Amino acid sequence: MRARNVFSSHHRISIFPVLRTNRVAVRNVADITLNYENSVDFPLHGEETIVSRFSLILRDCSHASALQIGRQVHAQIIMNGFSKMGYLKTKVLSMYILCGNIIDAKDVFFQMERRYSLPWTWMIRGFTILSWFRYALLFYFKMLGVGLSPDKFTFPYVIKACCGLPALQVGRLIHEKIRGMGLEEDVFVGSALIKMYADNDSIEEARNVFDKMIERDIVLWNVMISGYVTNGDSGKALGLFEKMRETGTELNSGSFVTVLSVCASEANVEYGSQLHGLAIRCGLELDASVANTIVAMYSKCQRLGDAHKFFGAMPQNDLVTWNCMISGCVQNGFNEEALDLFNNMLSAGVKPDSITFASFLPSVCETIGWKQGKEVHGYIIRNGVNLDVFLKSALIDLYFKCRDVDKAQKVFDTTLLMDVVIYSAMISGYVLNGMSPDALDMFRSMISANVKPNSVTLAGVLPACASLVALRLGKELHCYTIKNGFEGKCYVGSALIDMYAKCGRVETGYCVFKKIHEKDSVLWNTMITSFSQNGQPEEAIHLFRLMGSAGAVHDCVTISAGLSSCANLPALLYGKEIHGFIMKCSLRSDLFAESALIDMYGKCGDLGLARRVFESMETKNEVSWNSMIAAYGAHGMAKEAFKLFHKMEEAGIKLDHVTFLVLISACGHSGIIDDGLRYFHLMTDVYGIEARMEHYACMVDLFGRAGRLDDAFCFIRSMPFEADAGIWGALLGACRVHHNVELAELASRQLFKLDPQNSGYYMLMSNISAVAGRWNNVLKVRSLMQKRGVQKIPGISCIEINRTNQMFVAADRQHPESAQIYLLLKCLYLELQEEGYVPQLDIPLHPMCTDSQNHVAADDG
Repeated sequence: MRARNVFSSHHRISIFPVLRTNRVAVRNVADITLNYENSVDFPLHGEETIVSRFSLILRDCSHASALQIGRQVHAQIIMNGFSKMGYLKTKVLSMYILCGNIIDAKDVFFQMERRYSLPWTWMIRGFTILSWFRYALLFYFKMLGVGLSPDKFTFPYVIKACCGLPALQVGRLIHEKIRGMGLEEDVFVGSALIKMYADNDSIEEARNVFDKMIERDIVLWNVMISGYVTNGDSGKALGLFEKMRETGTELNSGSFVTVLSVCASEANVEYGSQLHGLAIRCGLELDASVANTIVAMYSKCQRLGDAHKFFGAMPQNDLVTWNCMISGCVQNGFNEEALDLFNNMLSAGVKPDSITFASFLPSVCETIGWKQGKEVHGYIIRNGVNLDVFLKSALIDLYFKCRDVDKAQKVFDTTLLMDVVIYSAMISGYVLNGMSPDALDMFRSMISANVKPNSVTLAGVLPACASLVALRLGKELHCYTIKNGFEGKCYVGSALIDMYAKCGRVETGYCVFKKIHEKDSVLWNTMITSFSQNGQPEEAIHLFRLMGSAGAVHDCVTISAGLSSCANLPALLYGKEIHGFIMKCSLRSDLFAESALIDMYGKCGDLGLARRVFESMETKNEVSWNSMIAAYGAHGMAKEAFKLFHKMEEAGIKLDHVTFLVLISACGHSGIIDDGLRYFHLMTDVYGIEARMEHYACMVDLFGRAGRLDDAFCFIRSMPFEADAGIWGALLGACRVHHNVELAELASRQLFKLDPQNSGYYMLMSNISAVAGRWNNVLKVRSLMQKRGVQKIPGISCIEINRTNQMFVAADRQHPESAQIYLLLKCLYLELQEEGYVPQLDIPLHPMCTDSQNHVAADDG
């Protein structure tokens, strides 16, 4: 018989020596081979036995490492005349697919009779495994074209291909086909459909499929719960988890990992602790994935002690567990502990990977510095750690934080595959180093490279627009955030509000603020600070109160912004209320909050309380000392300011540019020119602090107050950079006091160029010209204002009476008690006249003006 000749002992022996040579590479196949060798007397009674032997070996060749063995078995099948057997060909096809060799699989496929669905299903599966989703769908439609009907084994891979593209509309068409074939209730097909809809933001359609399922196994439940998590609906995810428990479905590790991750993202440590207990009861707490998620959950919920306790109780810590602990320490600000854990990890013989370094590097700059950061980078290169996008981003972030822009740029330049993470890191780094134009250039390069910005990118580039007052670009980015649904994210909203505020559009920022439903503390702080810094302190205080009633947590930033608003009003009563709030909460020993208190009391005129707060501080930094010196200086108490400065020196507190700024300002308020000059030169010559624009502005003001206008002008000309509007404005103000028209005209020409929309400078120059009797110049200034569309903003006076803030403008008749107020003012004026007071108008009467017009002109001044 031909069969007996084909399956002689010669042929049997020729198969297995080949297999023995690969025993090291493929252990599972080698074990089967060894069993065959020990059974030399296995019967050779027909083809079925030999076919089953080949089939068993091919079944175990299911990994890339077994590809060579599979090829040899395929060769033996061909040599022994079995290449035309459809059953074995399907096994060979499946072997090539599972080994990831799609080329050989394709050759086998086209040699087969393709009259049934299994070969097509294997090819579709192969393309899907390799993420060749378009080819997977192409083969599916070709399969339909030749009249073959897919089955329940085909659809899960076809649906996965739709999900991977993504091609939701095609997926919906395939869903119709599944429904028509009555396969919608199959567990595997249903799971694939649910995942496809959930991953494409169609969670309701996913739930419809889920509700139709008659039998639901743990995989199906997990896919639906994970779908809710993916779509950001943690409430429904937890609700479905509880419903699953009610059905008595046995939980697995995937169930705990999904729900624990929800607890971590929502900081729901109470529910997370209950899940931890449930995992112990189910015997899954030491499962690697569950244990790692428990550690991550405690870390993200700021319960690092519990995380460390569980970490120490684990019998064996794998790489993922170490990464979770290191990441948890960094996220909670325990950088020293993160460094210790990293060293312990190396000592334990666990080799760090890219995730370890990406988690660990953010703490390097703050703990071990730039030099050690470079050493860590060297370790990464020497040990061949995979430099993926996350690790490269962490390296870029490290160098930017250490102010080494060139090194960060080199890391970026050596990156071949650019993605949104790398670009976002570069943009944020440039902004951090004050390189806003470079940040915008990088953003443009990103767009040119067809890389789509995400919410993190936008939150990084918007501060660059704010820094450059690039309102138009900021508006374009705002439109982009709305189109892509990013506006509701708090960190993007905060960046938008800050951008609009710094571009002078605080009301537009407030509109953004109101549209965000769930507001975090950062968002509230940004809005309060925007109002405070843009001359709307009352709105800032109002928001401060609303923030508390909304349940948001006040922090030191909120307190500082609120106190700054009270100082700007001034509103001593509100400031005292915030002081009481500080004493009750955990911020009573916060340096920034206490320094803001000193500043508030100083600007509200209560130096006694300011000094009491200063003296009661357990720890004082340069901000505290500067605030107290500034308070004395603003009230003309230069000697007390000088004494405090010398005490600051004796205490070894670091002197900075603000210290000398408030000292020079104190000299200006007291008219002490020589001391002001001495402190200016002490700053630059002795302490090596470079003078900034504001220091020169203070010195110009100092000379101007003393009437030494020529010295002030010479000082401006000696500056190492071009003077800004603040400096020329200080000179113009001094010119008005001392009636120097020529120098005022020079200063005003500069101001009209630098700040053409500031009405105050026009009015100041107009009044100076009027005092000098130069009425033609007055008309020119007024005409220039009209031509440029500049409108005079009335000055506002604010006074606190009976715990209520009252605001007034010049010639104000809107106040409900204005009649009584003006009657009292008239009485005071008459009493002053009786004492010998003679009023002097700054602006004389124009020859063509009536007496009433003269008073209106005076009011304009």
